[in-house]
This record gives sequence, structure tokens and C-alpha cells, in this order.
Amino acid sequence: MRQARGGSRGIAARAGSWSARHRWTAVGIWVLFVVLAMAAGGAAGQVDVKQDEQLKGETTQAARIMKDAGIEEPVGESVLVQPRENGGSAKATDPEFRAAVADVIKAVGATGEVTAVKSPYDTESISKDGHSALVQFDMRGDPETASERIEPVLAAVAKVQDAHNELRIEEIGGASMNKTFDDAFGDDFKQAEFSAVPVAFGILLIAFGALVAALLPILLAVTAIMATMGLMGLVSHLMPMGETANSVMLLVGLAVGVDYCLFYLRREREEREAGRDRETAMEIAAATSGRAIIVSGVTVCVAMAGMLFTGIGDFESMGLASLIVVAVAMIGSVTVLPALLSLLGDRVEKGRVPFLDRMKRGTNGKNGESRVWTRVLATVLKRPLVSLVVAGGALAAISLPAIGMKTQEFTLDQEFGDSVPIVATYERMNEAFPGGAEPAEVVVKADDINAASVRQAIDDFRQRAVSSGASLGPVEVVTHDAENLAFVYVPLVGGSDLDKAEKSLDLLRDEVRPATFGKVDGVEAPITGQVAGSKDFNDQLTGAVAPVFAFVVVFAFGLMLLSFRSLTIAITSIVLNLLSVGAAYGILTAVFQYGWGASLVGAEGVGAIITWLPLFLFVILFGLSMDYHVFVVSRIREAKMQGRTTRDAITHGVVTTAGVVTSAAVIMVAVFAIFGTLSMQSMKQMGVGLAAAVLIDATIIRGVLLPAVMALLDERNWYFPKWLNWLPDMTHDESGVGTATGTGTATGSSYHHDDRDDRPEPARV
Repeated sequence: MRQARGGSRGIAARAGSWSARHRWTAVGIWVLFVVLAMAAGGAAGQVDVKQDEQLKGETTQAARIMKDAGIEEPVGESVLVQPRENGGSAKATDPEFRAAVADVIKAVGATGEVTAVKSPYDTESISKDGHSALVQFDMRGDPETASERIEPVLAAVAKVQDAHNELRIEEIGGASMNKTFDDAFGDDFKQAEFSAVPVAFGILLIAFGALVAALLPILLAVTAIMATMGLMGLVSHLMPMGETANSVMLLVGLAVGVDYCLFYLRREREEREAGRDRETAMEIAAATSGRAIIVSGVTVCVAMAGMLFTGIGDFESMGLASLIVVAVAMIGSVTVLPALLSLLGDRVEKGRVPFLDRMKRGTNGKNGESRVWTRVLATVLKRPLVSLVVAGGALAAISLPAIGMKTQEFTLDQEFGDSVPIVATYERMNEAFPGGAEPAEVVVKADDINAASVRQAIDDFRQRAVSSGASLGPVEVVTHDAENLAFVYVPLVGGSDLDKAEKSLDLLRDEVRPATFGKVDGVEAPITGQVAGSKDFNDQLTGAVAPVFAFVVVFAFGLMLLSFRSLTIAITSIVLNLLSVGAAYGILTAVFQYGWGASLVGAEGVGAIITWLPLFLFVILFGLSMDYHVFVVSRIREAKMQGRTTRDAITHGVVTTAGVVTSAAVIMVAVFAIFGTLSMQSMKQMGVGLAAAVLIDATIIRGVLLPAVMALLDERNWYFPKWLNWLPDMTHDESGVGTATGTGTATGSSYHHDDRDDRPEPARV
């Protein structure tokens, strides 16, 4: 392949040209890279993020105190014994009730998996009305794996229940709740992962109408994901990975891997259909779509890097994993993909599906232009101001509910609703023992834990915790004399109502603790637990929003400015993407916080949005939106450079990219919608939020607002102030774009404009 005359060639054009000439070498290098990455990652193993690395604040302080003391706090479990609703008024003092409690103690102890089994008659863990009692015990072994060993204990409790049908006997605690969560989380993601690839393949088959062409994007995405899984193992030794990093990486990897390959492949097919020879079509695809992929990939990487600024272990690992998979997919798209296309040649059209081919011809016009979008665009460009006001006003209205968005970590009943039995147990537990299911935990560290002043402070704290109204008791204390530590467990008033429970936590932290432990020198008393962890996580994430938003927006603006050498395009890119994110926030808040139309997506209003989702959505959506934006605007700019007027360039750019953007968006909407069908409310929120945002972005934003804004700005779209001329010029790839000549040579001057059909055609020699 010969270099195009008329302009310098950028990285994408050079990479595509080299790969097409050395196709077997390029494919071999890619396969070797994937295999070596997987082998190295497998050999190194993956290091998981630890609890004391997750957050800053009191939760992490408490975890580090325990770690430094060499104490691994066991996971606590409880068995709730109480009469059924129709079981009369049995009390904990009744002989039958005592017999059931004794059977529970004997059964769980016989499993060999538990320790420190405590009778409610010894610990006074009997409800105020006398109808409920708690048998408490700890799980043996590593707390991190307790949920994997809880099954025999659950089975033993179930047998006792069968023997005492007049009572309700149910187990709940850290291990059993984690098992429920892990089972649902794992099953949910397995369902999504198994469904995503077939769904994506089916849509690609419709888009291309050929089996081989549809398989290429899937192949690129899957190999990029495989390589990234290996690289994550290596990188985890420098930055440990959270449990959600793999799942998010799969989601992002499938999205960008399919998108990038789709953009490149569709452009190459389009040029071939327009009569270009194979080499020229490849060169044009490399210099145009290849360049757009690099610009988009770098922008998405910047967006993902924003998560590194949160200081939260799970977010940092999600950001790093996503960044890696985007970079790998981007490199694969501009290297191995051109090699595969060169190897396959016209065989990329193998396996054509006849009725799909006819359907494509029915929806597309000349040069791959979408007939539907041609009609829509004609209306938009005829009245751009009206289109801008109507579409912009609609999105602004959709965004309004986001003003009242409330975020929090979900309790078990918010997360699962009535879909799992343990939720009902959790609610009954909190009703009988308010806050008992998720008590606050005070980790007291002193030079001498048995010193009189320390013991007095602990006693005072127990009394004030109840007298202040933060707890109804009982407040339990466990002392570790050798390590000079004490653990104080405080059931919080509010129970499963996080708003009330957090107010109780604030009482303990701001009033009770200063009045007790605060008066003893050398004592540390961080307060942790489920409610404290939720509050600390929310506070830290809220504090990270501004720097993450600023980092992503500023760097994305800079990349757009350098890539398109237009101040106007850089500004409109950011504004349109922020509008897309705002609309997604509005839909989330309306559906899941206020419950408007929640039943339509099989959800329910839970009164809040899961804490991590707004920032996660911003980063992911900003990155994915840039995919479509860069691709469309690159095509508009390319047409403008070929001599078209701005309005003609807008028409050409939007209608020729509409098909591929629509296909890419439909794939993403379908994949994200799968998450909307899962059992966990947090997954539903993520799926609906992502699907709605991508749908809005690919239709209203790219099909209406972008052309309307650009039509109104006209030549001002290309405004670049002279005082910015010192910035590097990163726009050189398009200047070398050419079309086929009679000998297959691409030239920078071979395009001419034909007013008869308003599209470029090859110059005849």
C-alpha cells in the first residue's frame, strides 16, 4: 500500500498500513500478546483489595487497628427464635421455647464451623416484649471466606426449624447475608455476561448481514477482555483489584471493543461498496475511522482515569481495569483489525443472510446513508433553532428530578425487596431488636485496656449510648486483654432505616464518644460497622465528585481541542455530553427514588440511588458518549475538508454514520438492559441508567441537538483563536484521505464535488 500524497500520516494511518502489509506478523503478535498476558496474569495471581485499603476515615482506622493487633474479628451470626404470627403468644420463658433454643445451640455447635455460642438466657438477648430471643455465635476461620462455609450451619438451623414448627427459627448475620449477596451478585452477573455476547452478535448480524463480518467485532472484544484479565493480575500487585473490577471491565471491554471494530469495519465496507479497491478502502478507513478510534480511546481512558481520584479501593480498581481494556481494544482496532481485513478481503462478506441483506437495502440509501436519519436531519436543518429548543428543553426537563437526588448504601431490604427470604428475617430481626442486625462497633485501643479510667470510660459509653437515645441496648463489650483492645457493639436506633440509623451514629460519634473516651488520654475509639461504613463511603465519594468531574471535563476538553483544532467543537462536545449525563441522572432519580414508572422496568422506588452509581455513570457515560461524538464529528470535519459547505458536511457526516452509531447504540442498550432485568436493585439502577443514557445520546443528542447546534453556528464551528496556534496539530490524518484512482493509488486531491448527487466520488484518470 502506498502512502497518500497531500498530507502527513498519523499513527492510525501508519499502523493500519503496516498491519495490512504485514498481516500475518500483525495477527501473530496480537495472538502472542493475548496468550502471554493471560499466562503471566495467571502465574502471578490477582491480589484483592483489603478492607483497610478501601476507605479513609474511621472505618479504615478501625480496620487498621485490628490488623496491627493481629486480630481478625470473627463474623458474627444470630439465630432468631420467635413465635409465628399464628403461633400464639409463646414467650422466651416457656418450656417449648427453651427447648428450641437448646436445640439450636446444640445443632450449630455440632457443625464444627462455629465458636463462642451464647445462649440468650446468659446474654439477656431477649426482646422487650419477651417473645423473641437471639442465639449468637461466631464463625470459625478466615472472616473473608466465612460466607463460603456457612451452608452447614444454615442446614443445621433448618433442621431445628423442621422440628419446631410452632416457632419461627431463622439465621441471619454477616456470613449468611454475604452469602445471599454473593449468590445474587454472582448469578446476576453470570446471567448478564452469558446473555451479552449472543445479544451483541445478533445485532451485529443484522447490521452487517454477514456472519464473518458480525464475528469480527466480537472476536476483537473477547480477545481484548482476555488480555486485560491477564494484565489485571500483574497490575494488582501494584494496585489491588476490587471484586467488581472484573465485571465492570467485561462491560466496558465489550462496549468499546465492539464499537471500535464496528466503526472501522463499517467504513472499510462503505468504501468498498463505493467502488474503491481493497488497499485504498483500507487506507481511508485507517486514516478516518482509525484516527477517530484513537481520539475516542484516549478520551475514554482519561474518563476512566477519573475514578483513580476517588481514593476508594473498589473505584480505583474499576477505573484502572476499564482504562486497560479500553487501551487494549483501541490498539487492537488499529493494528490486528486491519490485518484481519486484509487477510479476509471479500471473504469478510461470507455467510450472508439473504433477508437481512434485503432489509439493509430497504433502510439504507446511496453510499450507506440512512433514509430514516436523512428525513429526520432534513427537518432538523430546516428549523435548527426550533429543534434545539424542543430537544434541549425536553432533556432539561428530564434532568430536573436529579436536583433532588439522594444517594446511600442499600440495606438488604432495599437491595433485594421480597425476592430472597433473608430479607424478611432481616426485617423481623430489626423489629424485635432495633439495630441488632447491623450494630455499630466501637474499636477501643488503649495502652492498658484494663486501666481503671479506660474501664470507666467503656461503662460510661455503654450507659450514655442508651440514655442519649442512640441505642435501645443491649450494648455488648468484648475485651482482648493481650492486645489491649475492646470491641463495643451498639445496636442503633433506626435499624434498617439508614437515615435514622445515621443520626444515631452521629450521636455516638459527636456526643457520646467525646464525653467518655475523649476524656481519657491515649485512647482511640473509631466507630465502624455497616451503617458507619455506608456513611463514610458516601461522605468520601461525595468529596471526590468535584475533582473527578473537573479532571474528566478539563482533559476531555483539551483532547477535543487538540484533535479537532476547534474551540467551538471542544465546548459543544462537553456541553452535549453533560446534558446526556444529566438526563440519565434525571431518569434514575424519577424511576428509582420517586418510583415514577418503576413498575415498567420491573423495579420499585427505594427512596434513593445507590451511592456509587452517579459517579460511575458519569465516568462510563462520558467515555461512551465520546465514542459516538468523535466518530460523527470526525466524519463532518472530513466532509468539510473535502470542500463541502458546513451544512452539507453536517448532512453527510450524520447520515453516513447514523447506521453504525445506531447499531453500536442498540448493542449497548440491549446489553445494559439485561442488567435492568437482574434481581438486585443496584444492578437494575445501573442497567436502566446506562441504557437510557446511551439511547438518548445516540438519538436526541447526536441526531438532533448536535446537527442543530452545528447548523446554527455554521462556519463558527471551526473557530480556533490565533493565540492557540502554539498548540500541537493533531488533525493531520484526514488531510491524507483519498479515494481510489484507476490504479488504486490514493491521493489527497482526488476528491471533487458533484452537485448532482452531493457526494464525493473517485476522480477518473
